[in-house]
This record gives sequence, C-alpha cells and structure tokens, in this order.
Amino acid sequence: MIRIGVDFGGTKIEAAALDADGRFLARLRAPNPRDYDAALRTVANLVADAEQEAGGRAAAVGVGMPGSISPANGLIRNANSTWLNGRSFGADLEQVLGRPVRLANDANCMALSEATDGAGADSAVVFAVIIGTGCGGGLVVDRQLVNGRNGVAGEWGHTPLPWPSDLEHPGPTCWCGRRGCLETWISGTGLERDHGGGLAAHETVAQARSGDADASAALDRYVDRLARGLAVVCDIVDPDVIVLAGGMSNVDELYSRLPSAIAPHVFTDAFTTPVRKAVHGDSSGVRGAAWLWPLEGSA
Repeated sequence: MIRIGVDFGGTKIEAAALDADGRFLARLRAPNPRDYDAALRTVANLVADAEQEAGGRAAAVGVGMPGSISPANGLIRNANSTWLNGRSFGADLEQVLGRPVRLANDANCMALSEATDGAGADSAVVFAVIIGTGCGGGLVVDRQLVNGRNGVAGEWGHTPLPWPSDLEHPGPTCWCGRRGCLETWISGTGLERDHGGGLAAHETVAQARSGDADASAALDRYVDRLARGLAVVCDIVDPDVIVLAGGMSNVDELYSRLPSAIAPHVFTDAFTTPVRKAVHGDSSGVRGAAWLWPLEGSA
C-alpha cells in the first residue's frame, strides 16, 4: 500500500509515492505549464507514472498548492499563482485522477511533514514557516493540521510586521493588495529589496559573512523582523517548536540568533522554544501532501 502526494508549485509540479514508513518509492517532476487544463493533465500523468514506478495504486491523492480553499464555495483563493484563483481545483483534480483528492496549502503540507517525522516529530504543537520567494506558515497539533473556521490558520505571511518603526511604516505594497505584510519583509525577496544593490538574498548573506557593513546591517534587520513576527505567534499559540523551511532557512545564523531575538518580544519571563531547520528540506511539501490521507484512503 502506498501514499501519493503532489506538490503543485508555481514553476514545477512534483508527484511522489511513499511507503507506509514515509520512504520514497518514486519521485517525479515536470514544469508547471501555467495553463489550467494542461496543468491538470500534467498532474494526472505524473501520478500515473509515480504509481507505475512504485508498483501500486493509492486509494486517494493529497495535493499541496498555493493559496487556500474558500469554505463558502470550495474555490481556490489567495494563491500567488493567481490563475488558480476562482477555480474548482479539487473537484477538477478528482475528475482527472478518478479518485478522492485532499488539498492543503503548501506551507501546511510542509508543517505536517515536519510534525510527522521531521524537525517537530517530538513535539505536540508545531509552527512551521516557509521563508523563500514568499512567506507562509502552518500549524499542526498532535500531528493534525489546524485549518481554522475560515480556512486561513497559519496565514502568517499576510499579517503585518509587528512593532514597526517609523521607517518601516506603512511598509511595501504586497501582491495581496495590503501594505507591510510580513512576506514583504522576511521573504528572501524582502531581504533583497531591503538591502538593494541588485543582490540575491544568498549573495547578501555571503557579503555579511565577509564583513560588508551594509549587508551585515541588512541581515541584522532581517533577523530582528523575523523575530518580531515569530514572537506574535509565540504569544498566541506558544508552539513547542518553530520549524523553518524555504531558501532563507539555509542561513545557519538564524538558528543561533533567533531565540534570543524573539525572547524580548514574548510575554513571558522564560523563553525556551527551539528554532529548527526542516529535516526534509524541499521534500517536505510533497511528503506532507502524501500524509493528508491514511494508507487506506479513508477519512
């Protein structure tokens, strides 16, 4: 018996087959054609190929995707891949795959993967964030995703930067139409914009490590802003662990610097929450999608 997960990304689509212990039996990728009907066919082909390679067929398929599902009408909303918005993506996937499908936000899938057998496997309450081109979050309690009444639990990237300075207010305009969203500050893109000079985020970090004053100051601001954003989550949820994924999670300085930077902003006299790097890296999304269903495909 196998699980099938699909990571429906903005530039690529990945399908994977996992065994009962979460080991990969097959893992296949293809470019996302960014055309709705063509993308549906790509998912169907990848799932079929993954099942053929794994030598089994899953009773259901889990899919991680940008955005979330509206509880009002079941349509996709809030996806930065805007051509998905307003689509009945789940129902359309069920039609092309011929079986039940569960959808979840890609950050939620990452959180579920890490809470199941990754950096949060020893913890009851896991808050996990993706800090890459964009910024997202997911909350898992006792290895169950928390979606919330309105389906937006964990949408941390589109809350405002807490305790902004005069220079940080009102903040950059976000693609969602608001200003000052955390995504505009603490994504890799946000670091690039803040430092300026046309450098990619990893180049800014490399210059900071070599002693460049401007790059060091930009990295300091980044750590401070990320810490402020995480402190609010700690005040509301008080997770047992914070897990970081995405491109910026590869900045090793974050793990030594963030706990002490978060602590002054949390309403407690003793802050001990660890900050850990995602164990499964860029595999977390597709693995978490596969974990959306039990092996037998039942509820």
